[in-house]
Amino acid sequence: MTKPLSLKRRNVAVLSSVWADGFESSILLSDLRDACPCAYCTGEEIMGQKVFEGFKTFAPGMNELERLQPVGNYGVQAEWKDGHSSGIYTWEMLRAVFEAKRLSEETLSNIDHQLSAGTS
Repeated sequence: MTKPLSLKRRNVAVLSSVWADGFESSILLSDLRDACPCAYCTGEEIMGQKVFEGFKTFAPGMNELERLQPVGNYGVQAEWKDGHSSGIYTWEMLRAVFEAKRLSEETLSNIDHQLSAGTS
């Protein structure tokens, strides 16, 4: 699996990536948070039986990325402003999110415009 050469925040709402195979994409941070693979967010199974459904709740700061930390040579761990940090995104998971939730250039431009208008 290729891994990203670069993961950078474009602004407070968007994360951009460049991958070793040339793929480039930007996604909303809220989409990254929605894809959190931890047991708290996705639930837990024991022997194929779902024993915990997971929680999808709103908390202030939940979509504000504080940092991404490398985990070994296989992924990153996100730390969010609400304190959540237990999800480890493998390169495969991360790539799947960047492919599925890729923002168009028009959408990126609109987000940039809205954010700059809000700070004027």
